[in-house]
Amino acid sequence: MSPAIAKLQFPFELKRDQLEAAEAWMQNGCRGSVIFSTGTGKTEIAWECARRAAMESGKERYTVLFIVPRIVLINQNVRRLRSYGIFESAIGTYYGERKDAKEITISTYQSVINNFDLIRRSDMVVLDEVHLISETAVEFDKIFDVIVEDPSKAILGLTATIDERDPRYGTILIVAPPVKKYMIKDAVSDGRLAKPIVKEVEVKFTDDEQKIYDEASAAIKEISRKLQVYDPARMTKILTRGGARATLAKQWFAMVRKRKELLSSTKQKLYAAVDIVKQHPKERIMIFSETIDSIQQLHDMLESSGIPARTIHNGVPRYEREEILSSWGGDYYPLLSVHTLEIGYDVPQVGIAIILASTANANRVAQRIGRVIRKAEGKVHALVYVVHVKDTKDKNIVKMVNAAIEKSSSDQSRPVRVPRSNKSPMHRQKTII
Repeated sequence: MSPAIAKLQFPFELKRDQLEAAEAWMQNGCRGSVIFSTGTGKTEIAWECARRAAMESGKERYTVLFIVPRIVLINQNVRRLRSYGIFESAIGTYYGERKDAKEITISTYQSVINNFDLIRRSDMVVLDEVHLISETAVEFDKIFDVIVEDPSKAILGLTATIDERDPRYGTILIVAPPVKKYMIKDAVSDGRLAKPIVKEVEVKFTDDEQKIYDEASAAIKEISRKLQVYDPARMTKILTRGGARATLAKQWFAMVRKRKELLSSTKQKLYAAVDIVKQHPKERIMIFSETIDSIQQLHDMLESSGIPARTIHNGVPRYEREEILSSWGGDYYPLLSVHTLEIGYDVPQVGIAIILASTANANRVAQRIGRVIRKAEGKVHALVYVVHVKDTKDKNIVKMVNAAIEKSSSDQSRPVRVPRSNKSPMHRQKTII
């Protein structure tokens, strides 16, 4: 008898960077995070780490819990495991109405927080897109409380990028510190990813849009001045406490949302996106925006121009998403997305992205770039169009895209400042095991 994961056999050889990541994780006591650019094989690193940990454990049965952010990624991982020589009888899935835990179980974060015994019964826990369980994701953060109950449990975090200077990731950096980094710049230099070419497209508001933007910005600034609070995390705390200050905080978030929606759906951005699509006929294109309303507007504009297009977001049923993806590049070429395509989808044939979204989330920016720089036969570069509104905070998205592309594994980050916890001393003791 031997662990099911020990039968893992890849139909290819792992790259040097992947093997180095697995070795670094083992050397760190089977605990840590691998920060690898999208498209460089983080999932294969995870299964190789699990295989090595299982063999080193000497156990006849070694239980692995692989936690993913979305249900669609469960089936994707099941298919991969089968192709890597793992018997179907050893693979379980746990989500929704399907609760079938086995020696290797793939589940979602939402399902796991409703059954922490999945963690307690596992010898190893893999946290895919580990940045999602930051200090501000209160429910997900509880996962760490359970993981650290057992000092011998193997822990592996996977992410494309994480801001090590951000206190929100303090627990992650303590429980699963980075053991190996391989960023976009490194992978492009090694020929592992296509070279991203950023094309900046600047547009202007209409006079009416400019007036709305200025009024919202002035309101945000005035409320921040009154409360002496300028960031969303602290503003959220005020909102939860109630009272007059909470009323102001609610107004602050309403104005932020209004400005964000305006930046996503300004007509000039949508016209620019249509023009870009027309420049690339018969080429698959990913278009990212922040709101469903904005991609619906763009979809209608494309269709009116005689360009078939499809939209995909969390409100689209899973079976319909699969149909949309399978017909991409045949029935239509521009695919419009709100977040849904940022994580886990592997479509290396796509080499063009149009980013209409304005976001302060570095992880989201890296994921969007990562969707189009995966290597494919004959593909040496990818185009990343960044459409932004002149003289607004929208300009930050250009800086973030360039920063994600230029960051390498040798870049040094300042040590994270872990915030003082309001939780019990027992919690703080557990998080530094």
